[in-house]
Amino acid sequence: MGTEPTLTPAKGLRRFLIKDPQECDLRRRRFRLRPGASRTAFANAEKSYIFGFNAVMSKEVEKVEELPAEQRPFGYEGAAAACTVLDLLTLTRGRRLHELLAGPAQHHRHAAYVGAGRGYALVRLRPMRGARQAHPLLRWLAVDGFGFQWSLARADRMIGERTMPDLLTRAHCAVFDQGLGRLLWYHDCASPDDVAAKIGDFPAARRADLWSGVGFAATYTGGAEADELWWLTEHAGADGFRAHLAQGCAFAVSARLRSGMLPEHTAQAVPILAGAEPEEAAAWTDRALIALGHQARTHEDFRTWQAQTRHSWTRRRV
Repeated sequence: MGTEPTLTPAKGLRRFLIKDPQECDLRRRRFRLRPGASRTAFANAEKSYIFGFNAVMSKEVEKVEELPAEQRPFGYEGAAAACTVLDLLTLTRGRRLHELLAGPAQHHRHAAYVGAGRGYALVRLRPMRGARQAHPLLRWLAVDGFGFQWSLARADRMIGERTMPDLLTRAHCAVFDQGLGRLLWYHDCASPDDVAAKIGDFPAARRADLWSGVGFAATYTGGAEADELWWLTEHAGADGFRAHLAQGCAFAVSARLRSGMLPEHTAQAVPILAGAEPEEAAAWTDRALIALGHQARTHEDFRTWQAQTRHSWTRRRV
C-alpha cells in the first residue's frame, strides 16, 4: 500500500486510545509468515484498519476516503471499531456508529458491522446490537468481528486450546467461529494445508463455520494464488464443508461489490471457491436476503440466510 494520509494528533481521552501502527506487523503476534502476496495482503488490511481507527480518534474520519479503494473497507472497519469503543465508553448508545453507517460508511456496511464487533472485543463486552437502528440481520456480523478480534488477541488459546469465551451465548458461538475462521486464514498466512490442519483439530460441530470464515477471508482479503485456492477447495470438500467455503466466498464478494470496487484477488477467487462469476455469487446472497423479508432479525434468520446461499451453490452444481 502507498503512503497513508497524515492524521492530526488526537486530543483529550482519544489520545490514550490511539493504536500503534506497528500492530499491523503480525510477526509480533507470532503468526506464521511467508514472503509474497499473503504477507502483504494481511499487513495492508490491518494497516488500513488501524488508520481508520485512528482517523476517528483524530476526528478526521473523512481521510479514510483517501485510502486506496481496495483498502477503504478495512479503513471503515477500523473507523467503526473506534466509534463503537467511544460509544461504549461515553454511554452514547451507538450514536457515533450510527452516524458513520448513515454517512461515510454507507457503502461499506458489512465492514462497519464487523468493525463494531471488533470494538466490542476491545472493551471485552458481548456484542449486542452495535448501534441504534442497526440493520436487523447485518448486525450479526458484529459477532463475526468480535470473533476475529478476540481470537487475534488470544491466538494461542483460541486456536491451540480451541476454547470459547464464556461471555457469549450459545446463539453467538457459531457466528463467532466464522470470525475465528477468518483469523485462521491470517494466522497460517493463507496456507491451505496449514489452515485445513488447524480446522481439522476442532470438533466437527465447529468446522462448518470455520470453513465459512476461511472462504470469506480468502475472497475478501486475498493472499493466495490460484493453485492454492483450488487446493483449499479440495481440503474443504474432503472435510465435508465445501458448501460452507462457497457461502463464505459469496458473502465476501457481495460485500466487495456493494463497496463499489472488485479487487483482482476477489475476481480470481470467486470462480474457484464459489464456481460462479462474482455477480452471480453475490446474487445468491441477495435473493436469500429478499426471501427472508423485512422482519428477519434473529440468529435463526441469519443462519437461514447463509443456508439458502449454500442451497444456491448446491443447485448450481446439480
